[in-house]
Amino acid sequence: MTVDASLDPDAAAPREIYRDPVYDGATDPTVVRDADGWWMFYTQRRATHPHPGDGVAWVHGSRIGVARSEDGLRWSYAGTLEPDAAGLRLADGPPPAAVGETHWAPEIIHDGTRWRMYLTEIDGVPTQWEGHARRIVEYLSNDLRTWSRRGVIPLASDRVIDAAVARCPDGLWRLWYKDEAADSTTAVAVSDDLDSWRLDGTAVGGRPHEGPFVFALDGTWFLLTDEWRGMAVHQSADAVAWERQGGADAVILGESGAPRDGIQIGRHGSVVLLGDEARLYFFTHPWWDGSELADTDERSHRRSAVHVARLRVVDGELVAER
Repeated sequence: MTVDASLDPDAAAPREIYRDPVYDGATDPTVVRDADGWWMFYTQRRATHPHPGDGVAWVHGSRIGVARSEDGLRWSYAGTLEPDAAGLRLADGPPPAAVGETHWAPEIIHDGTRWRMYLTEIDGVPTQWEGHARRIVEYLSNDLRTWSRRGVIPLASDRVIDAAVARCPDGLWRLWYKDEAADSTTAVAVSDDLDSWRLDGTAVGGRPHEGPFVFALDGTWFLLTDEWRGMAVHQSADAVAWERQGGADAVILGESGAPRDGIQIGRHGSVVLLGDEARLYFFTHPWWDGSELADTDERSHRRSAVHVARLRVVDGELVAER
């Protein structure tokens, strides 16, 4: 199924590039390319599920949705990553109506030999945020369709989500992640070979945030974080020591309109490099009313959409253009 928001009478604006056709809850997009074209992996929140459960159960019980594209702009739903004895496999169609676990925020990299996915996993389908362990689990794949489970990455606490992985100028691999047990700031682990990891403290502290993503553009390293009011930008020469761009309150994609106008703040995304420019794929809640626990008869505020912005470095600062 190809999703073209400009043809959807209930769509916010043609700037949307993707909405999940099953539960209309596409969030946390990660986009990669291979010889077969463009792939989007995303958290398939159950925004329109008729009976998701109480509280925030609709944010849990999620599979990883998959979409395909020839140009990175027009996307077709390809199915979900379904658990099997070895790990995960791409299955056509919608996920089961009832599931027993939660999958969030996939990070996918190519290590030069194969694909690696760092997936947030939670047992069960929690109805509240507190009291549930979260872990980051590594998977391996040769084709982006079948994934073998390698195991849990040992990190700073049992409340870790939202992995971001990159190889840094010093030759080491780093894994940045949200540590909810450390006031929801970004911690980091370091590896020589992606086989073993050692903790390396806090990368970005201060205001609580989530969804780190790290990339290099125009000779500078950038770390984006989602502050639920736009994305903070941090810069670095070495991907180790970070300085916030524009001061303590500065964000990109922070403009927010009224519900249903389609221009809401940018949230948790990933970057694809295209020469001296880049695309930032992110999600929004176009009809968000500020409540996660609204009347169960009204679910429109839960729906989300994937957007894209162009990133450029202008006078030494990262600029986002919707």
